[in-house]
Amino acid sequence: MTEPRPLTLETPAEHPFAAFVRTLGKGKRGARGLTREESQAAMGMLLEGAVEDAQLGAFLMLLRHKEETPEELAGFTEAVRQHLAAPAIAVDIDWPSYAGKKRHLPWYLLAAKCLADNGVRILLHGGGAHTAGRLYTEQLLDTLDIPLCRSWEAVATALDQHALAFFPLQDWAPQLQRMIDLRTVLGLRSPIHSLARVLNPLGARCGLQSIFHPGYQAVHREASRLLGDHAIVVKGDGGEIEINPDVLSHLYGTTDGEAWDEQWPALSTQRHVKPASLQPQHLLDVWQGKAQDSYGELAVVSTMALALRGLGNDREQAFKTARDYWDSRTLIR
Repeated sequence: MTEPRPLTLETPAEHPFAAFVRTLGKGKRGARGLTREESQAAMGMLLEGAVEDAQLGAFLMLLRHKEETPEELAGFTEAVRQHLAAPAIAVDIDWPSYAGKKRHLPWYLLAAKCLADNGVRILLHGGGAHTAGRLYTEQLLDTLDIPLCRSWEAVATALDQHALAFFPLQDWAPQLQRMIDLRTVLGLRSPIHSLARVLNPLGARCGLQSIFHPGYQAVHREASRLLGDHAIVVKGDGGEIEINPDVLSHLYGTTDGEAWDEQWPALSTQRHVKPASLQPQHLLDVWQGKAQDSYGELAVVSTMALALRGLGNDREQAFKTARDYWDSRTLIR
C-alpha cells in the first residue's frame, strides 16, 4: 500500500511570475494591462525560461483576450532586443513575414528581390508555416533565390553579397518561436505574432509592418513611436507586407517620435479576380517576362514604393523609382 503524502503545513512561496498573470487576469474590475516596465520584466523572464508552462499559456491567452497595448509591445520589444544582443549589421528595411498568403501569390517577395537588386538592404524574417492553406515565404526561398541564413554571420554575408537575407525566427529567437508554435495547443494566435513584427532586431532604417485586423495598425505605430523607431504600418494583403492595388491603403507612420498618416488611392478601377490556385512558378514567369499579371505587377510596384517611402522618398518619387526598378529588373539568378 502506498504511504499517504504528508500534509503540507506551510504556505508555498508564490512564483515570481504569478504577479504578471494576476495583473492581467484579476477579474473585470481588478485586471489591468501591464506597464512598459512590467512588460519588459515579464518578457525577460519568458526569454530566460524562468516560468512554468501553465503560466506561459495563461499569460499569452490573457493578453490575447485583452488585446495588447502599445506600452506592452514596447516593453516586450525592449526585453527581446536586450536579450538578443544582435551584432551591428547595416540594414535599410526590416521586413517581417509571418502571415502567409491564401488569396493571392506572395508578390511582396518580388518587391523585396527587386529592391535588393537595386542596393536596398533588406532583412526578411518569419516564423514558419503555421497555418494550413497558406503559402509562406520560407516555402519560396529556393524558387526565388533568396538566401536562407541560419546565423547572424550568414545574414551579414548575404546582405553584403545580395542585399537580401531571410533569417528564421527559430534561429535568432527560439523562445519566441516556441510561443508561436503553441497555437496548435492553445487554439489561438498569441500576441507573439504581433510582437515579431515590431522587433526590428538589427535597427533597420525603417521597419515595415503589416497588421491585418482593423484597429491594431495604430497600436503598432504607437509602439514603434514609443521605441523611437522609424516605421510604417499598413493593412497588407493577407497580413503580409504587400499593398493591395485594388483598395485604398492607409499608411500609419512614425518618424523621429512623430506620428503621421497618409492615404494611397487604389491603383485599379475595379477589383481583380483572385486566382483559382496559387502557383509559385507564376511568380518566376512574371519576373522573367514570360507571363503578365496585372494584379501582381501593381502589387509589386506599390509595395516597392511603400519601402521607398519608408526610406525618405515622397509618394510620387517612390512610385516613379519603383516603376523604374521593375522595368529594368534582371532575371533571377
